[in-house]
Amino acid sequence: MPRTPATEIIERWPKESAEAAQLVIDAHGEPDEFTDTLLVWYEVSGCKRVMASKAFFAHNFPVPHNDSVTSVIDYAVPPEAVGALATFDGSVMVDRTAGEVSARCHDEQANFLALNLVNDIVTGAKDPQQAREYYSKEFMDYRRKLPTPYMEQLRFEPVEGTADPDSRTLSDQDLEQAAAEGKERQG
Repeated sequence: MPRTPATEIIERWPKESAEAAQLVIDAHGEPDEFTDTLLVWYEVSGCKRVMASKAFFAHNFPVPHNDSVTSVIDYAVPPEAVGALATFDGSVMVDRTAGEVSARCHDEQANFLALNLVNDIVTGAKDPQQAREYYSKEFMDYRRKLPTPYMEQLRFEPVEGTADPDSRTLSDQDLEQAAAEGKERQG
């Protein structure tokens, strides 16, 4: 295998994260950005970005494995759905301000599975328990060499413009008044 900047970097990583990173390199080639601890590809596999990190996290759902590959998409999650997503899978992260959802697992296929189930939960097609059961079923189907449609690709189209900067609660007048009160206390 030819040595590239990315392969030289991951040679210094723990086996758990280096093997996962190599899968992403094999799928997409050299990353668009890299540091000693992170490789990043933009606009691949239908995702906004895919990241492979030196850091990895033990995760027991649906079986013990290590998470070190993150797939990020633009996706608006209503605040009331965030708890359901956390119940479904602790490696699903919601960034409401950026309008992003990510899944972190051992490979992109597992991330597709999680992100497709995120969409099912948010749209009401499945509740968190049904999503966990489906995840486990498709994981087993993969081992059985049966079709795994949720692992092949995203089954929905992420849309841009999902950022939610939230609502302002303090006015400029409030800030000016607080600053004036602060000056009075000091003076």
